[in-house]
Amino acid sequence: MARDEMLTIPQVIAEIGVPRATFYRWRQLRKGPKAIKLPNGAVRIRRSELERWIAGLEEAA
Repeated sequence: MARDEMLTIPQVIAEIGVPRATFYRWRQLRKGPKAIKLPNGAVRIRRSELERWIAGLEEAA
């Protein structure tokens, strides 16, 4: 089984094609994909979580 890739916020923003401010607003409103805060303060989003979040948007449309 392959490891679940950990994406940085710039990688996620580039992949979904939204402005940085929009992504951070979604995070503030808890409407974005779930994130993990690492001990060094860096934030990562699992690839599986991003795909789950996108699938949820498709279902709601």
